[in-house]
Amino acid sequence: MAITAKMVKELREQTGAGMMDCKKALQETDGNMEEAVDFLRKKGASQAAKKAGRIAAEGSTFIEVNENTAVLLEVNCETDFVTKNDTFKQLLQELGKHLVANQPATVEEALQQKWQGSDVTVEAHINTIVATIGEKISLRRFAILTKSDNDSFGAYLHMDGRIGALTLLEGTNDTEVAKDVAMHVAAANPTYVSREDVAEEEVNRERDILKEQALSEGKPEKIVEKMVEGRLGKFFEQICLLDQSYVKDPDNKVKKYVADKGATVKTFVRYEVGEGMEKREENFAEEVMSQMKN
Repeated sequence: MAITAKMVKELREQTGAGMMDCKKALQETDGNMEEAVDFLRKKGASQAAKKAGRIAAEGSTFIEVNENTAVLLEVNCETDFVTKNDTFKQLLQELGKHLVANQPATVEEALQQKWQGSDVTVEAHINTIVATIGEKISLRRFAILTKSDNDSFGAYLHMDGRIGALTLLEGTNDTEVAKDVAMHVAAANPTYVSREDVAEEEVNRERDILKEQALSEGKPEKIVEKMVEGRLGKFFEQICLLDQSYVKDPDNKVKKYVADKGATVKTFVRYEVGEGMEKREENFAEEVMSQMKN
């Protein structure tokens, strides 16, 4: 029986399962809608869909390095308790290996790739973990870096993966130096590598703000420009990695520490679990009230 887009849409609306999972279910059951629903339930996809609306802002970051390729990824779950689960930890490791090996461009592409040479998608595999653990679990984001044989990755996970930082240094094979820079990135949370990476528009906006601040303080206009440039330096120290005081040696800048090792920082990635996401606010009274109404 030919499986139409309308049938896939109908099954997806019924179960909330992924589009590819719905298509496969219909193919396996020759288009029988009821059997397809059961098929998805058995595979855990339907159960996973029921949890799709929940807030999953906990989780862990993880770093996988394989020769000249490395990935920093974030996987979210609903409670911090799950991050200590061995099944969840194994999923992080397996996803890291998959991403390094297959190098998808987006999360969406990654979820539709085949899992470890099987006919099951990455999304379907995650859904089986959801069914096992009983919480919503999602691959939120990842960044893949590649290097040459003359460069090095620095990998650092803080607080069991609450914060993950991955750096790429050129001109050195010293992974400890690269890791030191990754530790700094985790602690100081820079936005850019250097001043040159900051958009001119952002610099000009900050310059205008600093100028207005200086004038409002009653400073003579002839010294305002000099003051602004000085304060702009402080601005760069906040957001630019190379301008920051190195956390292990505050008397020196990161730029000097790296240069003394004969290296340069090409790029870095820093993830903090749940940043920018809505957090669940526990309200025990409301939870009890809602249960009593059911």
